[in-house]
Amino acid sequence: MKTKTVFSCSSCGYQSPKWLGRCPDCNSWNSFTEEDYTAPSSGTKERASLYKDGPVLLKDVVARDEDRLKTNVPELDRVLGGGIVKGSVILIGGDPGVGKSTISLQVSNHLTAQGNSVLYVSGEESVAQTKLRAKRLGESGSDKLYIVNQTDLSLIVEYIKKLKPQAVIIDSIQVIFDPAISSSPGSVSQVRECAGVLTQLAKTTDTSIFIIGHVTKEGALAGPRVLEHIVDTVLYFEGDRFAIYRILRAVKNRFGSTNEIGVFEMGPHGLSEVKNPS
Repeated sequence: MKTKTVFSCSSCGYQSPKWLGRCPDCNSWNSFTEEDYTAPSSGTKERASLYKDGPVLLKDVVARDEDRLKTNVPELDRVLGGGIVKGSVILIGGDPGVGKSTISLQVSNHLTAQGNSVLYVSGEESVAQTKLRAKRLGESGSDKLYIVNQTDLSLIVEYIKKLKPQAVIIDSIQVIFDPAISSSPGSVSQVRECAGVLTQLAKTTDTSIFIIGHVTKEGALAGPRVLEHIVDTVLYFEGDRFAIYRILRAVKNRFGSTNEIGVFEMGPHGLSEVKNPS
């Protein structure tokens, strides 16, 4: 199959056969990067097959507040609007070392302590390294927490379908790749496609998915801007990595308010809540 070269806007994902100084779609300057492009193959049919349900009347749909998973981290539950909505996709962004992986692993421990199964997909650490970090954060030894070191999206989808966990942690989206796309992991095409597949899987299986994303030096999430539009909730971890306090802020939340913030303190055993920030 012949591979072509395209230029993709890192802000919105717009593609052009030649380099442009300004994106005609989002008007961003110097945002085009070169990528390899391969025509869609059979993977397109596989993704489309995730949708199997037909239209239903809105008045016949039953939605209950108890369909939320409580993380037992009140600061996080409040920012999310009362807990994790089943089938939702939550994007967590922040600077390196701010605590994204730490809070994700702590949430995994809390969820498994309640009897929920969790799959933690680490693309940046080995299973042994993740085990050491979990032990430092107070791992409960639950038989409901699964850990895998994998970056191939097709295998990750297979694991989710096989284990049927209530929650999945993807750490991080920038290292996950779809083998059907020839561009490198972290590129605009890869991030957009991987996030789209994971979002469709979450909606069709009622699996809540946490996606960890890196930020650029300007403080924006790395990857296409469309990534924030695909997911249901966008959380930002703010704070100096050399200071002890962290602020968790929701900049987008389809199931709650964006006016709440959570304050945490980083310690030797992970993040702990600051109940009275004043």
